[in-house]
Amino acid sequence: MPESTDTVVAWTTLPPEADAAALAHTLVEEQLAACVAIVGAIHSVYRWQGSVEASDEQLLMIKTASRRVNALRDRIVDLHPYDTPEFIVTMVLDGHPDYLRWIVDSTGDR
Repeated sequence: MPESTDTVVAWTTLPPEADAAALAHTLVEEQLAACVAIVGAIHSVYRWQGSVEASDEQLLMIKTASRRVNALRDRIVDLHPYDTPEFIVTMVLDGHPDYLRWIVDSTGDR
């Protein structure tokens, strides 16, 4: 198995009425993300405050450099409509070298 790269994919969900495109633009403009893929409508089933809940949401897949994760998390918390936003980060173990380099280069420190 290859060693991990300097890139990660962070996941968050938004309610269907939230402006996912605006959030994506902000993250890319602030160089916290190289790319944000808005997956669109998903249906989530989860346990919240002791009850099983279900809701429609939008999924955002945020590609960024691992060094930007803390700043990205802080910004998601600031901008997110949920009190406890989903923020999960997965390591990228391998990928096209040019694409991975583009992610790192596109998320420069501001």
